[in-house]
Order: sequence, then structure tokens, then C-alpha cells
Amino acid sequence: MSMFETVRVDDVPENAAILDVREDYEFTAGRAAGALHIPLGELPDRFEELDPDTDYYVICRTGGRSLRAADFLAHRGYSVINIAGGSGAWLESGRPMEADGGAEPTVK
Repeated sequence: MSMFETVRVDDVPENAAILDVREDYEFTAGRAAGALHIPLGELPDRFEELDPDTDYYVICRTGGRSLRAADFLAHRGYSVINIAGGSGAWLESGRPMEADGGAEPTVK
């Protein structure tokens, strides 16, 4: 049994704190509006940048990396929720997205 919940994009609250664990090039191409970015590979060195009193909704491209990130953070006492379907599902749902340089957001 996991120490965190997995939810669909439609179940993510409007003002949720979203942690995107994709690579830099993926994040700059398109992300959930206002998402915080820490690539999965950097998470072991940077997780203490996160507020332990915040509930983080963790997202990647399709859900695999966010699952690993959520597991890592949950085992360190953080409150995390995995977003099923990742950024692809986020884009398809029509939820707000942004990209660097004002470009049209895409999911890579």
C-alpha cells in the first residue's frame, strides 16, 4: 500500500501546489500554470527546498516519474498526491498551461 494518493487531473484543486519533475526542456515547452520545477534526478539533492507543510500534487509527462517522486517525498514525510496521466492528461483536460517565451504550451 502506498503512502500517497493518485488522482485524476480533474480532481486537482484549482489553486493546488504542483511540483513538475520533468526535465528542463519538457518543463519549458509546457507546464501546468504556476508549477514548481525540480527534475526527478535533482530531487534527492533539492527536496528540502519544498515546504513540508504544503500538499504537493506531483506531475510528469505520463505518470511514471511523478509516481517515483511522490514515493520518495512521502517516505521523507512530505504530503504528496500523484497526478495520473501527467502533463498529457493536463493538456487534454484544458487546464491552464504556460510555456517559456510565450510559446503555445506543448507536452514533450
